[in-house]
Amino acid sequence: MGGAAAAAAAQTGRPIRIAFLGGGHGHARAKVRLAKESPDWELVGIYEPDHTVMTGYERMDVPALSRSQILEDHSISVIGVEGWVWDLADYAKAALEAGKHIHLDKPPAASMAEMREILGLAARKKLLVQAGYMWRYNPAVNLAVEAARSGWLGEVFQVRGFINTTISPAERKKLARYRGGQMFELGGHLLDPIVRVMGRPERVTPFLRHDHRELNDGLADNTMAVLEWDRAIGTVTSASMHFRDHERGGNFGAMQYRALEFIGTRGAAIVQPIEQDPTVRMDLTSAGGPYGAGSQTKSFSYRRYVDDFAELAAAVRGEGKLRITPEEDLLVEETLLRASGMAKV
Repeated sequence: MGGAAAAAAAQTGRPIRIAFLGGGHGHARAKVRLAKESPDWELVGIYEPDHTVMTGYERMDVPALSRSQILEDHSISVIGVEGWVWDLADYAKAALEAGKHIHLDKPPAASMAEMREILGLAARKKLLVQAGYMWRYNPAVNLAVEAARSGWLGEVFQVRGFINTTISPAERKKLARYRGGQMFELGGHLLDPIVRVMGRPERVTPFLRHDHRELNDGLADNTMAVLEWDRAIGTVTSASMHFRDHERGGNFGAMQYRALEFIGTRGAAIVQPIEQDPTVRMDLTSAGGPYGAGSQTKSFSYRRYVDDFAELAAAVRGEGKLRITPEEDLLVEETLLRASGMAKV
């Protein structure tokens, strides 16, 4: 473990003291709430310079702290990095310099140089970096990954991912500062399992379009990446203006269409929906693992972030390891930047 805080966290059985740098990320509030409720964690507080955003956390009875209060408190072992996308890398490096393990939300960096700096700093200080790709712990996604990796599908020759959303004009303006736009914001959730199965693509071709007829904000809001390997091809698509569910509103309309597919010479594994009772349909020409030939469907219960933070707590205590390696994180980051037209590798 690196630093006094990390060493203190190794005391098995005691809640791990955690604080958050930033609270503006779309995943932040749910993660702060989880840290507040979980017996694994003792939530110390949050630094969020935007008063409007901080007001929401004050309503949750989360103490407001300064950046220095968090970084200089040796009893805090872990920092959740949950700021706006453009703040993530800076907050991550500051936390690691202070000797803290980090949970770093996505996309973790806007360049390979920043990502290498973050992971290199963690390696030198013997600290943990857990990237916040929430579907790494989704049981349906992981079953599809296992089917593809284990050969149950034969030789995988085609992969498809679909992840749309619905965002406000204010959110669009924030994303528009990045060339990759919606691909950079959301595409990593699907590129992550795809490249961890398929390896580094030989070629990635981004299509970054602005197609919203009413908003001239320059956001790449209708995006696709085509990925090519030696004997396989894949596509990931992400758009910002999916229609809303007329009854529930928000992202419910988009979420039910999100999907991940691995297609092979002996079968297919299709995850849809990915959330709201995630479900895998497998069609196999012959038995694979515990699954017989034919079509079968398996559904799961799943709550975002719970397993991520449980695994992080165990790793901080020395009771296990993070399932994703720094090398895999680098591969995902590189592929995301290539898919977003932002790569300088």
